[in-house]
Formats: sequence, C-alpha cells, structure tokens
Amino acid sequence: MRSSGAARHRALRSGTTDYSRFARVLKEVCLDLARAIVWDGEGATKLIHIRVTGAPDDRSARQVALTIANSPLVKTAFFGGDANWGRIVAAAGRSGADIVPERVDLYFEDLCVFRGGTPVQGPEIESEATRIFSSKEIRVLLDLGLGDGEFTAHTCDFSYEYVKINADYRT
Repeated sequence: MRSSGAARHRALRSGTTDYSRFARVLKEVCLDLARAIVWDGEGATKLIHIRVTGAPDDRSARQVALTIANSPLVKTAFFGGDANWGRIVAAAGRSGADIVPERVDLYFEDLCVFRGGTPVQGPEIESEATRIFSSKEIRVLLDLGLGDGEFTAHTCDFSYEYVKINADYRT
C-alpha cells in the first residue's frame, strides 16, 4: 500500500533506522491501546499481564498464556485477591501445550510462588502474594523451562459488576 505522497516524506524502507524506530513506536501504541481495551472490560477492577516464557515455541507460549488469561477460575481469583497459584498452573496444564511440572516456575511480580513443580511456602510468601493481588495491576510470569518461546497476554478480572452487567441484558 502506498500513500498519496502529498506530504513529500520519503518512504520507510525495511531494515533502516527510521523503519525500526517507526515499528517500535507503532508497537508501543498498539500495546497501550490493547491494554486500554482490557482495562475497559465490563466491570474490570484489575489489569493482569500473563507472560509465559520457556515454552517450546511462541505458539505454545501463546496457547498457555491465553488459556490462563481466559480462565474464569483465574479471573475470579484475581478479583477476590486470592493468590491461588494452583489455578494458574492448572490452567497451564489444561492448555494442551507440553508442560513438565517439575520445570515450571511461577512468579507474581518478583515473588516466586512455585518453583520446579513445588509451591514455595511460608507466611511471608503468602502475605506478600496477598499484597500483590490487592494491586490494580498485576504481572504474572510463568516459566515453563522447556525452550525459548514466549508470549504475553493481557486480561482483567471477573468482578460482581461483570456478572451483573452480563446477567442484566439479552442479546
């Protein structure tokens, strides 16, 4: 596709600094818009970033991240402030992607709550996880430990307001 040329700018060429700069800024704008759409979800009270790394490939990472992001049990746990690592790991397991539980690490922000297939326990862990889940924006990192694939999904919680909005109308 070509522009009219009325502005008399030179065309961006793949591989140039200008092209790379434009592509980076365009990606940032698109990500900001995507996050805004999620944040504007019906009754949303939290914005959650689900980053999956260490997958065999990017497609598998996407599959795991979207299964977690779309899980009603995960979304309601976020709303309730329940730092339930089990719901996240279970969603990853049912994604259909290859998972080796003994290689999985799970973080809420910088707090490791599941390492090598085993929950990291202790009152300080539980207290910090609960504090993190009280935030309006939460970052989750699930490292599958199997490869270089990665993907980040953005989602919101399911609140009482979400249920009310979706129960009160017919389509």
